[in-house]
Amino acid sequence: MKVNFKKLSSNLTIEKTISGGSVANSIVGLSQLGNEVGFIGKISEDDFGKKYEDGLIKENVNFFFYNKKKEKLPTGTCLILITPDSERTMCTFLGIAGKINENDIDLKVINKSKIIFLEGYLWDEGDPQKAFEKAIGGTSKVAMSLSDKFCVDRHKTHFLELVKNKLDITFANEEEILSLINANNFQEVISFAKEIKKKLIITRGENGAISVNNDIVTEVGIKKNLNVVDLTGAGDLFASGYLHGYLNDFSEEECLNKGTEMSSKVIQQIGARL
Repeated sequence: MKVNFKKLSSNLTIEKTISGGSVANSIVGLSQLGNEVGFIGKISEDDFGKKYEDGLIKENVNFFFYNKKKEKLPTGTCLILITPDSERTMCTFLGIAGKINENDIDLKVINKSKIIFLEGYLWDEGDPQKAFEKAIGGTSKVAMSLSDKFCVDRHKTHFLELVKNKLDITFANEEEILSLINANNFQEVISFAKEIKKKLIITRGENGAISVNNDIVTEVGIKKNLNVVDLTGAGDLFASGYLHGYLNDFSEEECLNKGTEMSSKVIQQIGARL
């Protein structure tokens, strides 16, 4: 996989190299909005690892990883290919990030936080699952992004258990949530959310965004007349905008609108950071 990445990148023009990842993008967005934030991730002591850590520090993100050393696996990489219609294809190698474990989680850090934000991309049985369970077992509120339909389909039973019983806030796009509960239409999603009495935040493309909190349904539309360049990071920055509102006591509609504002900004430029 590492060889393939090098082969691909050698034949392409690399516009930017940034310390990315779904939740990392969201955390940087929260920092840019003036929130005090931290990030727990796993890197190797290599060139990409140094760039990753430096990139977060530059954005005023506290990087909580205390066991950094030269690992057998390198720091994870993701090559994002953007086509002229602004869609993207991601060639991802998780590297050492996929080996995160419970020893990498400091509950003192977790318990000082108002909320923790997890990503479905990194959930897997074994060590990553134990890391998630340890983080969820802290005293903070817990939010999670389902990340991708592929992740949902692969871990459907586990994700459904998390959404129903362990998460306070779930972020998903329409395709992901429909797949998670095997729904035939979006009304079934609304009914599901009301039944479990948890907060679901769902982005719906041209249909805007919606939140369901107990029996309260809130909807907002999309921003119009945008010069869309690159859709990378749209969901990540939506989450940062929403969570900024949540942490600062915005109304539900204001939270959704802040998420929409952030995602609208990021898709008008190359890359997943503002």
